[in-house]
Amino acid sequence: MREKNDSGRGGADASSDFSASTNSASENSVSPAGTDSLLPPLLLGTYTPKIDAKGRVALPAKFRQQLGSGCVLARGQERCIYLLPFAEFRRIAAQIQRTSLSNKAARSYLRVFLSGAVDQEPDKQGRVTLPSMLRDYAHISKDIVVIGVGTRAEIWNKADWDTYLDQQEDGYSDIADDVLPEVAF
Repeated sequence: MREKNDSGRGGADASSDFSASTNSASENSVSPAGTDSLLPPLLLGTYTPKIDAKGRVALPAKFRQQLGSGCVLARGQERCIYLLPFAEFRRIAAQIQRTSLSNKAARSYLRVFLSGAVDQEPDKQGRVTLPSMLRDYAHISKDIVVIGVGTRAEIWNKADWDTYLDQQEDGYSDIADDVLPEVAF
């Protein structure tokens, strides 16, 4: 059975308060000693904000601090929306663009990824607007989940996220050796 982390508190009100979560500020910027300035801050945790009638979502407070002046929203894999700090978006875009223009798959990916990208600056309440094109792509309506995935966050339709997580949890332990061959826990 899966235990849910809704900002560290139970009840319906926990989904709208982002000032507290189960991750402390030091845990939210995990990095080896002495390398803090070399590594980007990590976006961690699971949050369940509400989306308003205008398509705006209040970002978790910790994410706002790490995003600084803004972010880029883009189509993600598995029908989610990527929320990327500007620096991470530029790194990914540059990496994709270095791929040969003769590579048809790279051209296709670049077109889809960049054509759906929108830069956003959170308003005074820390909200960003999810464009209708991205909401349609990710099946976003009322109930959403925002998850930290290291150097990016992902915004999911809650039902899609729950289904995805349920499907992945059984194999989670089995794939650890393939994904993390050199990491000892």
